[in-house]
Amino acid sequence: MAAQTPNRQDADEPETGLDEDAVTSAADDDTVDDDEVTAAEIDRSLWEETRIDPVSIALPSGVGYTLRAYRPSTEVTPTEIEAEDDDDPFAARARRLREDEDDDLDDEEDGELVILDEKAKELFDEADKDEKSDEPDEKDGEPDEESDEPDEAKDDKEEAEEIPAFLSHRGKLLLFKSPESLVAFVRSGAPHDLAQLDTWGTLAERLQPADVVPLEEDAYELDLVVENLRGGADTWDLDLLIEAGEVARDLGYALRLAPVLTALSPGSPLDDLDEALRSASRGGLGGFMGRRRLKRIGAQQASLGWRTIIGKISAVVDWRD
Repeated sequence: MAAQTPNRQDADEPETGLDEDAVTSAADDDTVDDDEVTAAEIDRSLWEETRIDPVSIALPSGVGYTLRAYRPSTEVTPTEIEAEDDDDPFAARARRLREDEDDDLDDEEDGELVILDEKAKELFDEADKDEKSDEPDEKDGEPDEESDEPDEAKDDKEEAEEIPAFLSHRGKLLLFKSPESLVAFVRSGAPHDLAQLDTWGTLAERLQPADVVPLEEDAYELDLVVENLRGGADTWDLDLLIEAGEVARDLGYALRLAPVLTALSPGSPLDDLDEALRSASRGGLGGFMGRRRLKRIGAQQASLGWRTIIGKISAVVDWRD
């Protein structure tokens, strides 16, 4: 019996006119295209309507899902934490404001005139009228108090900045190991800090596990930061480190982590690193100068600083299955 040529098609097999490797490659391409279409067709209308986004955060202890929203500071109450005022800059600031208000009130009370004689009261009232008559009116270009009130209210409204809020409770970040566990918690009615949002009811009613797909820019890999920094400026992943800085600042503010905010505060070594990374990522002359600045930043110092930040964040994570 003659041996069949390896490339020769068997008589019982239908002729396809295509090489076997080409067919396999085409099948693989179809699979990739199907996956891409599925990812592109995910309905994000619920997230856009509620202005809340799913987020994934990778830490040394694992990867978890949570939720984040940005709202004006006047609409969000900060998370409650168990900390002494001296350790909590937010509480210390609030205490100082209360003390200043009390001092102002004491000053006003000390300067108040108590008039017991009715005749003397009439004299003081007449003196006040004379002083008011000497004051310039609105026609002289001096606006009265009533005209100032709307402007002051407008200024206060403009000063309300957007701040981050996470799915957290009592200073703990709630991270879920699967979309299903996240959705189960959202529907459970358990207490958390995002329940104060005006759109939370809509999200809790309609959220499905298939909806929990973070955008690429909302997936943070903090577990890779320290190792990447140890490699030196030539190997630093700019996008990885920039995104890590963004989420660390958000978490530091939302969870009131004073050490994290201090480490990333303006003028700090890690803030200088962040600025250099952003300059380098923009390319052009600015990118060239940014890369030169990166080479002057110590890899060991940067990695140690970020190791501390990630440790502080990991310490306030409440993992949920």
